[in-house]
Amino acid sequence: MRRARRLAAWCAGLLLAAACAGLGYETAARRGDATRHPPPGRLVNVGGHRLHLRCTGAGGPVVVVLEAGLVESSASWEVVQRRLSAGLRVCSYDRAGYAWSEEGPGPRTAGRAARELRALLAAAGEPGPYVLAGHSYGGQIVRLFAARYPEVTAGLVLIDATDEEAVAAMRVSRPLLAAQLTANQALARIGLLRLAGDLLVPGDATPAARAAAPVVYGPGSMAAARAEAWASLDSAREVAGTAEGPGGPPVVVVIPAGGPRSALDQARRVAARSTRGRVVVAGTSEHYVQYRQPDLVVTAIRDVAASTEG
Repeated sequence: MRRARRLAAWCAGLLLAAACAGLGYETAARRGDATRHPPPGRLVNVGGHRLHLRCTGAGGPVVVVLEAGLVESSASWEVVQRRLSAGLRVCSYDRAGYAWSEEGPGPRTAGRAARELRALLAAAGEPGPYVLAGHSYGGQIVRLFAARYPEVTAGLVLIDATDEEAVAAMRVSRPLLAAQLTANQALARIGLLRLAGDLLVPGDATPAARAAAPVVYGPGSMAAARAEAWASLDSAREVAGTAEGPGGPPVVVVIPAGGPRSALDQARRVAARSTRGRVVVAGTSEHYVQYRQPDLVVTAIRDVAASTEG
């Protein structure tokens, strides 16, 4: 037993030393990230902190705004944004704390994110009206944006958006998700993400996200995602409390193939809130439809943008 305790103590000491070395390595390496991985867009002040915004393309009459899901950033829209930029003005951005954006005040609810997005677009001189495309948790944000700012909302595209009615499930999964994000943050903070290259990066990440992995999936992004996960119940209540009625802007709800009947029913309910709503079932079962079928997402966004003309 004495020998086992000594061995355990040695192992613990080695792990602690390795963690300290990794923390020092990551801290030193992070100082050079601004040079190695500069923001592809620009930082815009939204009142107390700055958000990273990247706008490309030109054309009208709308501006397309791309909203990423939990743990994702503007980099996840790389392919979709490039293809949409031929003939449309397209903007992607990073929510507070993610990737190149600065940390913002809490709680990090979807409602706060929608307010900051409105402030960002106004401060950046992107007047709209907007066609907003939101993936997963980002779908809640753009729905709140549309409900609160209908005068500048031209349409919505929701890509496997989070179901606000699954509040009970969120109550169970929230601590587990937060724990996972905390672990990921620790791994990034001690340099394992940087040392492992893209081994710790999600398999569906785009080339841009992989190239800038230490920033896009770094400690700051994981902390921001954890804050959003903890606020998920409040975010769901915010969305459930919106007074979305028929006759609103056009809505396209994109869902993966092979999901449960409840997912299709939920998609139909959301689409039915607009007289110009419809559901599109993708040819992939993957959650990240914009990665696996970017042309389907591009077509949906272009269709909504075209419906606003005239």
